[in-house]
Amino acid sequence: MNSLGINKPKKDTKVVVAMSGGVDSSVVAALMKEEGYDVTGITLKLYDDTKQSKESRQCCAGQDILDAKRVSDNINNNHKILFYQKKFRSEVIDSFIDSYAAGETPIPCVQCNQTVKFRDLFKYAKDLKADALVTGHYVAREQKENGHANMYRAKDQNRDQSYFLFSTTQEQLDYLRFPLGKIDKSETRSIAEKLNLNVAQKPDSQDICFVPNGDYASVIKKFRPESFKQGKILDMRGNQIGEHEGIINYTIGQRKGIKISSNKPLYVINIDADNNTIIVGDKECLEVKEIKLRELNILGSKKEFDSIVNIKVRSTGRLLKAKINLFENFANVEILDKESGISPGQACVFYSKDNVGDKVLGGGWISKTYNKNLST
Repeated sequence: MNSLGINKPKKDTKVVVAMSGGVDSSVVAALMKEEGYDVTGITLKLYDDTKQSKESRQCCAGQDILDAKRVSDNINNNHKILFYQKKFRSEVIDSFIDSYAAGETPIPCVQCNQTVKFRDLFKYAKDLKADALVTGHYVAREQKENGHANMYRAKDQNRDQSYFLFSTTQEQLDYLRFPLGKIDKSETRSIAEKLNLNVAQKPDSQDICFVPNGDYASVIKKFRPESFKQGKILDMRGNQIGEHEGIINYTIGQRKGIKISSNKPLYVINIDADNNTIIVGDKECLEVKEIKLRELNILGSKKEFDSIVNIKVRSTGRLLKAKINLFENFANVEILDKESGISPGQACVFYSKDNVGDKVLGGGWISKTYNKNLST
């Protein structure tokens, strides 16, 4: 077996590396090439960025494609560009807008991994007869004796991206490789410096790639201006206490920008898209005791859900203890720890602890939340 767990000499092992133009994927491509693998770098052009400023530029656009090409030239590997703008618009951007218009808080990075990256790029790599698809994600992978693989949280838990990969299927996971899962980000940059990669000091992307400076409302207004319809702001008793300029401008747990005078701080407790209303209340009203999930993706054995497991309900959140009741197409999750401000549209990811680390058991999309005072 070679270092990727494939029973071939490295020189005969063809790998496709997803190259976004950032330091992580560039280091992965360089490491694969240095080890002697047959490397083809693939960069996805996902949207047109001709009007984007240098300061707000994000991944998978013009400059990043150029950076990926320069790295490929530097390490002497094949490089291809796939033009996925139409796929990205229909699968990710439109889904993002639909979710916000429905009063949810979506995670387009998960949708991107679920569709254009781990579905379409996966298929393309297979069509190239590649032995593996390799990415720069910070997530760990352990191959089992039966040939299948498990996914774990990364060693650098400040960079762990397992939350964004919960929808990865077993077939995809068996084919994928994540070389950065067992190193720290600082080590990645150090490797980039040693290999003299032009992206060694390139800043990490911070915002959603198609939402410069985090201004998601402007993106939605551009594509769906009818979403900005005035409506009522209600208190917990159903009394109108103000007006809003469109539910798009609000998220569960929001405090600032409500523009209602009150003796106590008010928070967005619920967004009722059907009636175009925002419900606000005290902070304690945000505490969630149960959530319902749709579109489940389960990795491993369902027996692992018989006992209490850990969950994450936001990418930067802590692990929470929970009881999971699995059904055919949905799950009910009872949260045993206190947690507030959970929003429909976000993901709930399942973890179990074993002798390797925090193993990803899959997850689902939050469709409904239940708290002490209100269900949404």
